[in-house]
Order: sequence, then C-alpha cells, then structure tokens
Amino acid sequence: MKMTRRTVLGALPALGMAAEKKQGISLAAWSFSGSYFQGKWKLLELPGILRDKLGITALEHVNQFFENPTLAYLGRLKKACADAGVQSTILMVDNEGATASPDAAERKRSAIAHRKWFDVGHELGCYAVRCNVYGGAQDWKSDTDLVSRAAETMLMMLDYAKESGLDLIVENHGGASSDPGVLVALVKKVNHPKFGLLCDLGNWNKGSDRYANSRKILPYAKGLSVKGTWGPDVDPAFDAEKLVKVALDFGYVGWWGIEVTPRRAQGAAKRPADEQFAEEVKTVLEAKAIIERVVLKK
Repeated sequence: MKMTRRTVLGALPALGMAAEKKQGISLAAWSFSGSYFQGKWKLLELPGILRDKLGITALEHVNQFFENPTLAYLGRLKKACADAGVQSTILMVDNEGATASPDAAERKRSAIAHRKWFDVGHELGCYAVRCNVYGGAQDWKSDTDLVSRAAETMLMMLDYAKESGLDLIVENHGGASSDPGVLVALVKKVNHPKFGLLCDLGNWNKGSDRYANSRKILPYAKGLSVKGTWGPDVDPAFDAEKLVKVALDFGYVGWWGIEVTPRRAQGAAKRPADEQFAEEVKTVLEAKAIIERVVLKK
C-alpha cells in the first residue's frame, strides 16, 4: 500500500499505547459536563484544566463540546493540548443517528454523519472514535436482526475511516448496547481488526451483574471507562475499586479513562457553576486515586 502522509500520521496514534504496553490515566471530558453546560469553561480551556487541576495528560473528547470544528478551530485546540502536555486519545460521538435503525436509509445517514468525526479525530491525533448502537425494538432481545443491522453500519464507517488509521469502538451505553451478548456478537459479526469495544466498567443495565458483564467484553476492549464510587447511599452494590481490579486481573493494558460525575442527593438543588466545577474536580481526583493505587501501585 502506498504510504501517504495521512496514512502514516493516522497510524501513529493507534501504535501509541498498544506498542508501548504501558498503563496510563486519561480523562473523559464528560466528567465535567455539568459545569460545561452551565458555561463554566470552553473546550479550548479543558487541556489547561487537566494540567492545572488534575495532573492528567490524556483527554477523551466529546463531540458535543466542540463549538465549531473548523480546521482553524482544531488548530487552536491542538495547540492548547500541546501547550498543556495533553494527548488526545478517543473522540466520543453522540447524537449522530441510530446506527441500528430498522430503516436502511437512516442507518446510512448515521454512518455518513459520523464521517466528519473521524476526520476531526484524525486531525487531533486520537486513536479511536467511539460511537453508539441505538435503534430497533425497545425489547432488544426480540430484535433478531439488530446485530446484523448495526454491523452493516459499522462496516460502512470503517470503510470511510480506513486511511485514517483510527479504531472504531462501541461503548456499553444503555439498552441493547449494555447487553454483553449483543456486544460480543457485534464484534464477531463485524470481524475487523480496527473494530472493538469501549468497556465502561459501570454502565450496565439495571439489575445485571456489572462485574460478570465487564469480564465478558474485556477481551474485545480497545478502551476502558472507569466509574467512581459514590457510597452506599447511592449504590451499595457499586464498588469502583473492585471493578478496576476485575480489568487489571484480566490483563487490560492501556488508558484507564476516568468518566465520573458528582452525585446530588435526591431533591437537592442544582449547584451553582463554580460549586459544580469544584465537585467535578474532587470526584475525578477520587477516581484517579483508585487507579493510581490499584493499577499504578502508587
């Protein structure tokens, strides 16, 4: 294959963590979604927040936070990351259509809508784009064609993304996508080396065993999201440290992406932006401490 500048540069992020076989901590931008939507900060400021408030050097972007993803804007974002010593890892994409819709035209529209984010992720130096599997029957267990429809959409995306070198990953993100059987079947159906899963250790359907579910999809994980511990008043069965140990014992090596948001007591008033931001910093640092203790042995 002819190696163009684009294919060479696109391959570099994919080589990064996997080739070095080391553990690292990244931050999913969604952890600061509360203060973002209150206008506390803009995306160009986020790399500095990682450096100054968190001591984290890798960032998982969220497409909803991009004000105007023109080439000039992306240049400013790349500079902000470089100035802060922050590496871009994953670009998480939401609100771009139902990838498993029963309507073939809608699935194609969704695949096309994701294309710009592969271009953005490539420009930023990410190694993967995360998409969702939505669409079809609410009772997904009765939707026998769901995996086939989703696989068709994933293959369309992968065909577009092939020159960028980026992976395409699907997260357990509720409903059918939080059924480990659906996710494993999807990986096998797509059967592509650049396709895999983002294992969110805590994001499983209510009543299911998050520890067992995580073990089922970890063999296919190209990324990992770590949820925080909020205490017995919120979820007595949720043990973030145990979940991190599950992934570590499995042998996961790569970015441990912190995706946590502070909880409010039921009926409590919404926090002012400054207070919300301070709580987000505190919550992220609590999750970071778990990873440092369990994974990095600090």
